[in-house]
Amino acid sequence: MYRSHTCGELRASHINNEVTLSGWVQKSRDKGFIVWVDLRDRYGITQLVFDEERTPKAMMEMAQKLGREFVIQVTGTVIERASKNPNIQTGDIEILVSEMTILNEALLPPFTIEDKTDGGEDIRMKYRYLDIRRNPVKNSLIFRHKVTQEVRNYLSKEGFIEVETPYLIKSTPEGARDFVVPSRMNEGQFYALPQSPQTFKQLLMVGGMDKYFQIVKCFRDEDLRADRQPEFTQIDCEMAFVEQEDILNAFEGLTRHLLKEVNGVEVKEFPRMLYDDAMRLYGNDKPDIRFGMQFGELNEVAQHKDFEAFNNAELVVGIAVPGGNAYTRKEIDQLIDWVRRPQVGALGMVYSRCNDDGSYKSSVDKFYDQDDLAKWAEKTGAKAGDLVCVLSGDKNKVRAQLSALRMELAERLGLRNPNEFAPLWVMDFPLLEWDEDTERYHAMHHPFTSPKPGQLEMLETNPGDVKANAYDLVLNGNEIGGGSIRIHDKKTQALMFDYLGFTKEEAQAQFGFLMNAFEYGAPPHGGLAFGLDRLVAILGGQETIRDFIAFPKNNAGRDVMIDAPAPIDNKQLEELSLKLNLKS
Repeated sequence: MYRSHTCGELRASHINNEVTLSGWVQKSRDKGFIVWVDLRDRYGITQLVFDEERTPKAMMEMAQKLGREFVIQVTGTVIERASKNPNIQTGDIEILVSEMTILNEALLPPFTIEDKTDGGEDIRMKYRYLDIRRNPVKNSLIFRHKVTQEVRNYLSKEGFIEVETPYLIKSTPEGARDFVVPSRMNEGQFYALPQSPQTFKQLLMVGGMDKYFQIVKCFRDEDLRADRQPEFTQIDCEMAFVEQEDILNAFEGLTRHLLKEVNGVEVKEFPRMLYDDAMRLYGNDKPDIRFGMQFGELNEVAQHKDFEAFNNAELVVGIAVPGGNAYTRKEIDQLIDWVRRPQVGALGMVYSRCNDDGSYKSSVDKFYDQDDLAKWAEKTGAKAGDLVCVLSGDKNKVRAQLSALRMELAERLGLRNPNEFAPLWVMDFPLLEWDEDTERYHAMHHPFTSPKPGQLEMLETNPGDVKANAYDLVLNGNEIGGGSIRIHDKKTQALMFDYLGFTKEEAQAQFGFLMNAFEYGAPPHGGLAFGLDRLVAILGGQETIRDFIAFPKNNAGRDVMIDAPAPIDNKQLEELSLKLNLKS
């Protein structure tokens, strides 16, 4: 028996008991006549004590040679700690060691295994197995487990059946690039790793499973911007004989359950917002509604003066920064420099101070009088003491730029409280989006998304105006889930492929298995997939997903711990009938 108790288990009630513990040496303090050692395992820390009066000389010398992260086993008696430590659960006791075995020596770790470490991200990713010993990472993984178990329990109680779907599937041309896997037994042919189990969950509905879920790995070979990973985990769900309202109610229920059980937070309202309104008021389709600063469009009140930057812009738009009139000129200049960064891309920023006496002072007073600036304040909802920040330019670009500024200002103003949760449904996305490079429409979500009822005919006349029967669930400015009502009949699906530029032969080659299945009685169905990594991070009060993934990859998609991806030898290439054609 390596241990009778864990290192986080012993209390004053165990005093005088003989116990056996095993774990890692967190640190030791050698005073010559006495040695204290902190022993750590997943459950906590227990202090060990060796002293020259009660400890045999050979064991005392062994204790003095213990290094950080040595793995040891000790047996001893629980005694009352003379100097108690209220910061740890075992702080009332310590172990007077009578026996000790060094199970494994350890090299000095490349960074300190402490809550606040001296290791940078790169070195911690290389030695991730050491990083996991640190409480922040360990507790994040335990937290992920708790969320995952709550998801499984809730969905199972609601009648969902967990079904595993294949990882080796067929490559499809829509969406991000596939990761492909060569098949040795089928020379010259390839599997693809799934970007999602989309077609399989639809086939499960055709198969009559009625309510399906799966916590599943998905893969996308795309640039890893915005804290993404090439492999990620979804809570994938599908339901048959449902309309949009049924799905929204089902997954509001799951989200409420998680917030209550995991965070102790009761959330009653899940507001709904149209996609067009989200873009108009917040500049993006996943707005953070924990704070205000809605956009005010200023074309009517800012154009047709002599300020050409506004006159030549497709959109002039501003936000009111609460209390922003207190900013110094230097602080405002820093904001202007911030929006000019390449990551944001604005050419500049105009501002107007809303003074306490009701007057206004702007950076463009030469072109606009007090009445004009009062209209800016009215359009943006600015009050005395606020600052109006204005950007202009191409409609889509300037909305994205102002959205980035809004989030940055909210961060600086402390308006993004991680312990406050504001869910939001964003509805009625465009069904299609125009791609300038290919000069054709692409599905904004995927080719199996149904148009809103009554809008199918518009595909022939105004395809860009057709709305999808699709919805995203947003939490604190992050998309945590998205889904749609699916197309469930072959005729409509074929029409959709036609509008997406597929020939009949291409559609049959890529998706014939699904269209054939629809001929055997497909029920109306729809679903939603949560991004588990992002959901767990937000519930955990963070927005960085890496600490909630056991072995994440870096921004280049590399696992620096195992050094992957890596070349394979020529023998493997020959077995797979592959030949490399590397660019120099």
